[in-house]
Amino acid sequence: MSTIIIDPANLVYAKPELMNDEEMHYCPGCSHGVVHKLIAEVISEMDLREKTIGIAPVGCAVFAYNYLDIDWQEAAHGRAPALATAVKRLLPDRMVFTYQGDGDLAAIGTAETIHAANRGENIAIIFINNGIYGMTGGQMAPTTLPNMKTSTSPDGRDINENGHPLKILDLLAKLDGVCLATRQSVHTAASVKKAKRMIRKAFENSMENKGTSIVEIVSTCSSGWKMTPAQSNDWMVENMFPAYPLGDLKNI
Repeated sequence: MSTIIIDPANLVYAKPELMNDEEMHYCPGCSHGVVHKLIAEVISEMDLREKTIGIAPVGCAVFAYNYLDIDWQEAAHGRAPALATAVKRLLPDRMVFTYQGDGDLAAIGTAETIHAANRGENIAIIFINNGIYGMTGGQMAPTTLPNMKTSTSPDGRDINENGHPLKILDLLAKLDGVCLATRQSVHTAASVKKAKRMIRKAFENSMENKGTSIVEIVSTCSSGWKMTPAQSNDWMVENMFPAYPLGDLKNI
């Protein structure tokens, strides 16, 4: 029997150096794993492993520190931008980023997010928007779409009762302290490449002290949406993208 030797240089894909050998807890089809991979690749390519400090959230990505082999701090629910502010001010030569879901950033953390951005803190914010509270049972989030069914809006979100979806990136883009506000996705190969470029831009801005950068990733939640991964991608394109259009809102 002959031995097959695989040359790593010929691999279509290889695990990023900074990703630990840990079995991920995310559901099949979840966007979190893809975004983790992009962050790991960007940090390696920028040679920032020893200068990066990530701020972990509360929510589905609470265990982000298990998967990326960098320095981390864990924030209380919604307080990641406040903690990132302290870290970056104490260690201004570090690349500091937060990793937050829509419940963490746009609900309990709205005040911290807006005021850190308004001050122009030199941090990067990676914002995962799947329109739902994924970890705690699929409840309605500030980003939930009109008529979208969740465990706490089984008949669909009622605008008259619950208000409109909060397009927080649009609000943040208007603040003078924000240098980058961009909305991306990771549902196709082309979109993954664009998302990676914008994550790198956000990290570069942090190192160059340009102000606050926010990269929103419009994502799926197959479990919360009660769909297969393929159905979730289609639903996201048909429903989430019109409400949350992809592209740069601000890039200076």
